[in-house]
Amino acid sequence: MTDSNQTRPDFEAMRHAMVVSQLRTSAVSDPRVVDAMGDVPREAFVPAAQTALAYRDAPLPLGGGRAINPPLITGRLLVAADIRPTDRVLLVGAAMGYAAAVLARLAGSVVALEEDTALAGAARDAIADAKVRVVEGPLKAGWVEGAPYDVIVIDGAVEEVPDAIAGQLAPGGRLTTGLVDRGVTRLALGRRSEGGFGVVDFADLECVVLPGFAKPKTFQFAR
Repeated sequence: MTDSNQTRPDFEAMRHAMVVSQLRTSAVSDPRVVDAMGDVPREAFVPAAQTALAYRDAPLPLGGGRAINPPLITGRLLVAADIRPTDRVLLVGAAMGYAAAVLARLAGSVVALEEDTALAGAARDAIADAKVRVVEGPLKAGWVEGAPYDVIVIDGAVEEVPDAIAGQLAPGGRLTTGLVDRGVTRLALGRRSEGGFGVVDFADLECVVLPGFAKPKTFQFAR
């Protein structure tokens, strides 16, 4: 009879390898972020059939056209957000809850927004932290009920940050996201000031694209 423990992946070793080879070598320099990602069992936040691939350095399909970002992308977004222990955070695109579970170790409270009912249910089942509230609604609308937020993390790439989401940032608040520009994804940091909201990209990296954030098509007269 085969011992099932012999075929079960060594997730602790895989998590350690992720920290050493993917995070610490690639500008994920905040020790709080590194420690949080080293603690959270990523395999608990992916489909059961995909647990052996939970720590690979590539997007991981979740079904229904959605995917979870590679660990490096989540780490870079969280480092850039400069999350403090008292911050109120909105996570847009919670998927099965991995980024929310990491954020719970960094922030004061987390609202994790997901529009896919199955993914939201999986996130609720997987997250065991009172700091996290999983809510359902259109991603592009944000979650105004909990606004204003000190930090908003859009865990995926969008063609533009909707005004509805940017407007939910508190003055001085930070927003991190991926941006889609002519088929290329870049990571970006936005800030809200008294003068408005602006975004600057900081890394050209592959990032999963979130649905529902396409720019409105401009009308052109036929020639």
